[in-house]
Amino acid sequence: QAQLVESGGGLVQAGGSLTLSCTASGRTLTGTVMAWFRQSPGKEREFVAVISVRGSIPYYANSVKGRFTISRDNAKNTVYLQMSSLKPEDTAIYYCAASQTTITARRNEYTDWGQGTQVTVSS
Repeated sequence: QAQLVESGGGLVQAGGSLTLSCTASGRTLTGTVMAWFRQSPGKEREFVAVISVRGSIPYYANSVKGRFTISRDNAKNTVYLQMSSLKPEDTAIYYCAASQTTITARRNEYTDWGQGTQVTVSS
């Protein structure tokens, strides 16, 4: 069964860094727009970053611009989210998602989702 699996979450102090990975099994990410979303308790799932099929065009939410970097390695079937200068408000479950359509921040355009990985930033 095809699935997306996130890893790399954990507990980090404010100002620290983490790198999340999203690996696809049973499917290829080639030709797929990939994105990261996050969800905090009591809040809706929100867009974080998206990357184009070949990895040349990334877009970021304003809240993470300049601190997070999305990238992909199609040969490894993996997408990454490098997070630096982390803040307590970055605490959330982070999900990767795949879309067969255009680059978008619209959650409902993404058809495949991972189970998420918890990121906790302590102050």
